[in-house]
Amino acid sequence: MAWHITNNVDEFLSGAGEFLRARPVENTVLLTITGTLRERGPHAFGDGAAVFGWCGDGAFLRTPPRGALLSEMPPAAAAELAVSLAGTDLPGIAGPEKVVEAFAAEWQRLTGVTPRVTGRQRLYRLADLTPPDPPAPGAGRVAEARDRDLLIDWMIAFQEDLGEDADPSAELVDDKLSHGGLLLWEVDGRPVSMAGITRPAAGMVRVQAVYTPPEHRAQGYAGAATVAVTRAALAAGATDVVLFTDLGNPTSNALYQRLGYTPIEDRRTVEFPA
Repeated sequence: MAWHITNNVDEFLSGAGEFLRARPVENTVLLTITGTLRERGPHAFGDGAAVFGWCGDGAFLRTPPRGALLSEMPPAAAAELAVSLAGTDLPGIAGPEKVVEAFAAEWQRLTGVTPRVTGRQRLYRLADLTPPDPPAPGAGRVAEARDRDLLIDWMIAFQEDLGEDADPSAELVDDKLSHGGLLLWEVDGRPVSMAGITRPAAGMVRVQAVYTPPEHRAQGYAGAATVAVTRAALAAGATDVVLFTDLGNPTSNALYQRLGYTPIEDRRTVEFPA
């Protein structure tokens, strides 16, 4: 199974778009990242040129210096992709567990590098939205340009909580503001939590960047903000609303299931130490 690799997002979508759109829930990240690259240009996620690839049974993308994001694919296709990427400065991969296992095993055979698991995530899809009862106090509103400084501070704190690079936080906030993709939950006019959504892709929208500062936690605000952005996505016509959780965080996993989100699949992030 031959892998086609390119730096051109339109060429990638011409070759892999039908495959990705056929399963928009499972391919949520690849769809939203390619959408952002088309909207904001090839360097939307950094100075390095994005790399894309597809074969008949799978697809991947990479926005350097980050690792590669892999779709569902047969183990043989994942192993062949490792062969195709051997010799590159690939720092790691993320994707469905069995796919990551097959790729990492072949990468280790090719390079001698022992993979290190650095994260486990669970993908959820909304079934029936179930708002908390009783509801948290306050109300949600779409974030505006006047909120930019606060949103950047919170986005940095959110990414630091996840152990992620916070450098592109301003660009991420600006992109979200450009399409009404951030919501603030307020109590007595004071922001206490935020939640974001992606641009729609093949009818799918992903909830992300749900963050409450430590001093406002355990009050139900994260759940309220999540319900508010979920309702906004549904009202705008989304057919699928999804989100990811860290499997190491039992609180968030329990919360989203109470709100009506159903587990779809587990994913794994693996690093290849230099």
